[in-house]
Amino acid sequence: MKKPPLIWTNILVFSSTLLAAVILVPWYEISYGFDAFVIIAAVISLFFCGMSITAGYHRLWSHKTYQAHWSVRLLFAIGGAFAMQNSALHWSSDHRVHHKFVDDNDKDPYSAKKGFWYSHIGWMLRHYHKDTYHDYSNCRDLQKDPIVVWQHKHYLVLTLLTNFGFAALVGWMSGQMLASFIAVGVTRLVLSHHFTFFINSWAHMWGSQPYTDKNTAKDNALLAVFTHGEGYHNYHHIFEMDYRNGIKWYHYDPTKWLIKALSLVGLASGLRKTPQLKIEQAKLQMVLKRANQKLDLRHDAEELKQKIHDEYEELMAKLNAFYSLKKRLFDDKKKQLLKDFEKSEIKAQLNELKSSLAHQRQSWLTMASHA
Repeated sequence: MKKPPLIWTNILVFSSTLLAAVILVPWYEISYGFDAFVIIAAVISLFFCGMSITAGYHRLWSHKTYQAHWSVRLLFAIGGAFAMQNSALHWSSDHRVHHKFVDDNDKDPYSAKKGFWYSHIGWMLRHYHKDTYHDYSNCRDLQKDPIVVWQHKHYLVLTLLTNFGFAALVGWMSGQMLASFIAVGVTRLVLSHHFTFFINSWAHMWGSQPYTDKNTAKDNALLAVFTHGEGYHNYHHIFEMDYRNGIKWYHYDPTKWLIKALSLVGLASGLRKTPQLKIEQAKLQMVLKRANQKLDLRHDAEELKQKIHDEYEELMAKLNAFYSLKKRLFDDKKKQLLKDFEKSEIKAQLNELKSSLAHQRQSWLTMASHA
């Protein structure tokens, strides 16, 4: 089968910037040494680019997990051009196709089932989807956003201005123009590119699948460090409308923290969260599925398999009852329908149910893990 034609612009940009960073960074550091101001500026620039992609391109525009003030959207649009990862409209269109057809080698633009190289960078080196390259019919909502339309129209100019302008500004301020172009210009761009690309490759190959195994997406805490919280990818692929990727307090997800902080000062609203009941159900279903897969390999396990299933049904019933009661308490408190003694009674029921649920969950998990 004949391969699609090469995209020479992308090949030249990716190869020349990588080669320049690998050669020039050690040479300059050994010969002259980078000024602390330039290093700090490079780190800040890298963070700005990364957050513009994760909080802007990804969670705001691709998945609509929250709404943002025009000033925030403008900042993300500029940062996205600085990151040089195509316009927000194009990026979001590709990403929505990826989620709709994940792992479909014919339709997923960066299917991980075609290998690490392809999903990481190879998909951008040839015209694999030339016929649909300018099809933005899945982003009609974004075409109503004047900032998205403006950035798409002026993307090339914005990319050149930000990439050369920021480096020149830092060079002028520090008196190290060459150092700035190496660190803030080239090295920052290379790192920004590959940290994002890791989400399409690494996050679909190595890690755990606590929520679903219906696709290749994995949770990987180490990757989250490099990708501003995007490493919890298994969670993201089953609950893509959640503004969070890392849902635990200890999960490193600065994108989540930024969005929450913006909401506290009135610059973001409508933050969408997956109900905890759905999260619990997904995790328990995966535990049950894995227990059944192990028991299927044994010929004497029908009785144990039935017991695990029966206990699972009881656990799910108790889980539903707990969250139903919790929701009722929240709704009635909001409407101020409950008297003090009624609140106390429901809270007592909740605490009792919570304790019983925790004990039953632990008992069932132990049983399932020893299957």
